[in-house]
Amino acid sequence: MSEPMIQLETTSKASSNGGPGAAKSGGCASSSCGLTAPDDIDPAIWERIKDHPCFSEEAHHYFARMHVAVAPACNIQCNYCNRKYDCANESRPGVASEKLTPDQALRKVIAVASEVPQLAVLGIAGPGDACYDWKKTKATFERVAREIPDIKLCISTNGLALPDHVDELADMNVDHVTITINMVDPEVGAKIYPWIFYGHSRYTGIEAARILHERQMLGLEMLSKRGILTKINSVMIPGVNDAHLIEVNRWVRDRGAFMHNVMPLISEPSHGTYYGLTGQRGPKPLELKALQDRLEGGAKLMRHCRQCRADAVGLLGDDRGREFTLDQIPGDVTYNASKRHAYRQLVARERGDHLAARKDAITAVTSVGSGGSLLVAVTTKGGGRINEHFGHAKEFQVYAVSQKGINLVGHRKVERYCVGGWGEEATLYNIIATLEGIDVLLCAKIGDCPKKQLAEAGVRATDAYGYDYIETAIGALYAAEFGVEPLVATA
Repeated sequence: MSEPMIQLETTSKASSNGGPGAAKSGGCASSSCGLTAPDDIDPAIWERIKDHPCFSEEAHHYFARMHVAVAPACNIQCNYCNRKYDCANESRPGVASEKLTPDQALRKVIAVASEVPQLAVLGIAGPGDACYDWKKTKATFERVAREIPDIKLCISTNGLALPDHVDELADMNVDHVTITINMVDPEVGAKIYPWIFYGHSRYTGIEAARILHERQMLGLEMLSKRGILTKINSVMIPGVNDAHLIEVNRWVRDRGAFMHNVMPLISEPSHGTYYGLTGQRGPKPLELKALQDRLEGGAKLMRHCRQCRADAVGLLGDDRGREFTLDQIPGDVTYNASKRHAYRQLVARERGDHLAARKDAITAVTSVGSGGSLLVAVTTKGGGRINEHFGHAKEFQVYAVSQKGINLVGHRKVERYCVGGWGEEATLYNIIATLEGIDVLLCAKIGDCPKKQLAEAGVRATDAYGYDYIETAIGALYAAEFGVEPLVATA
């Protein structure tokens, strides 16, 4: 049987004059070419995170995750959570369109792994708590590990029941765990958690928050001692725990957390959460970025999170879960590994070229004498390239560039501007508001009308770097902005 055709999003916008779109081959033919650890990551850690899109910002350009909603039971109540509400068009933790048994989950994982070549990670993130609903979590992992032994297994948990299962997690080779920790001060926690259920009893107020805090710290310390990589999720709630998250960052760093992910509160009234119904607002993008900037130098920050659903499938920012509902999956499925294997061979070479181009771009930018900085939004659909039309974008990835380097600092979700071949004026207005603080927008293609209106709002938009690597394009833009010799683009 011939290998399936797999194509990365690397189409070059060829240029005959050597401009920004000029193609340059990396000249590497080996399937493992270039896959050395970046300079700022320990090689042993790199081997563990290089294909995990949540634990590696670089990997999220190439690899996908899926969550199976097998764990509906939960042992705490959060003021920002309502698992009864579900809209297939939103991305929010704790929601799922259908709950699965372990056997149904296995069937779904086999179907996705056979059709989505980017799949690298299987996670259980609810819709309740993976450690509290432990029997279903364990049964699912055992079934999947037998059928697809190379898939990474990870869980997301509130941490209350975590210490009871650390040994089993290690025995099952679960190497990545996410704990949601929103406070280390029980008085702050009492404003976030109305109650917990622990030891066959319900606790409320400060006592509930104290127990949860102690269990979370114990679980984190146990994971660190076992060498399991731990990511901490924290929800930024303005006026409740925003300033306090600086202390949270210090606590989790001192206890061995690998990464800290500060996420914005989602509090739409229609979701029916306590915060949504009481008018508690979420942070603005610039407020979130300001807090994340203050945390630099503590625990390593994650800035590419998409706050995924409990049944998410696909690349971060491109949820394909609706393609794999149970009614669309045959009753008898057989795992076909050919697409995943072929994809990994192709992507290894592409990643080698990308990492080399990224290193060159950062070296050039950091050597510039100017003290200038830019906040740049880009449209991408994977592969680390600017390869999405402005009108089709559902989010913008945001990069900060200065003499400190080129760094992903977040993303901003939007509605698609172009629907059925026509641009929506109201949607463009909302997009412009979402791009507050952005200096330049880079996309594969953009029409004159939105480009003009963006310019009037103070955002320069250009498709001159379409299909280039993101860092190469930003480096060339920075060079042009501050008067130094630009890099040669690699597309």
